[in-house]
Amino acid sequence: MLTQINGLHHVTSLASGAQENNDFFTKVLGLRRVKKTVNFDAPEVYHLYYGDELGTPGTVMTYFPFPNARRGRPGAGEVAVTAFAIPKGSRDWWADRLASLGVKGIEKQDYLGEARLRFQGPDGDGFALVEADDGRAPWTGGDVDADHAIRGFHSTQMRLNDKGATAELLKFMGYEAQDNAGDITRFSLQNGNGAHVIDVETLPQAPMAAQGAGSVHHVAFSVDNREAQLAVRKSLMDTGYQVTPVIDRDYFWAIYFRTPGGVLFEIATNEPGFDRDEDRAHLGEALKLPSQHAHLRDLLEREYLEPIRD
Repeated sequence: MLTQINGLHHVTSLASGAQENNDFFTKVLGLRRVKKTVNFDAPEVYHLYYGDELGTPGTVMTYFPFPNARRGRPGAGEVAVTAFAIPKGSRDWWADRLASLGVKGIEKQDYLGEARLRFQGPDGDGFALVEADDGRAPWTGGDVDADHAIRGFHSTQMRLNDKGATAELLKFMGYEAQDNAGDITRFSLQNGNGAHVIDVETLPQAPMAAQGAGSVHHVAFSVDNREAQLAVRKSLMDTGYQVTPVIDRDYFWAIYFRTPGGVLFEIATNEPGFDRDEDRAHLGEALKLPSQHAHLRDLLEREYLEPIRD
């Protein structure tokens, strides 16, 4: 069993527009944009990161906004819900705020003993806010005060046709089955980073999902450093998983592998962090380009990357 996993590092999804995506996370959910860069493999597309003040692992939602992308089709083999932790007693406040800002799909739920608020993102993304005792410090640089602000991720909910092999993988990664309710099995990591819950929904007859705007592209798990990452990579490969080589993503190193249920997992390092090329007071303000794409700056800004109004 692996002992290096801390919980979630980030969740990366697809969107259909950069401005709408930016406004939703900064002006509706009150998160900080901590990095404005581009997709390593498609530099004509932004890669936007939102989180707490420093983009602490376990708080960061990231997006590839492909202009006018077709919406994804929900189904099995995907992360269906990304949940954020909010303070106890703040659900009603958030319900009122989201409704006043025109957010769709708002629904109060009691879910596995927790007060939860479901809602949709601009592209039909599945989100939830979960009341939790969470000591992580929130970002309060927007218009959401500390008594209500998001603390970071609470959990992700995967939707699968069969949970068996994925459940074994999660246990190998250090997670333990904690609770069950109907089609949902909850897995939790002891002594995690606050973003250490994974829910698995089993729907045997559900059609496979098709990715598009509003779909989660991958979910990343945190390890402290490259040494821990290499140990995890070796253990996964020894178990039979096909794992990519280590890839430098500027703000973390990453490895990827496909899970038995179809969801793409990443293992990402906590180092070096989002302040490696920007002052902490100005994170996410300037367009930062990977070195291999630096020569494209004028072209990208002129022809491809829509200006984002803050």
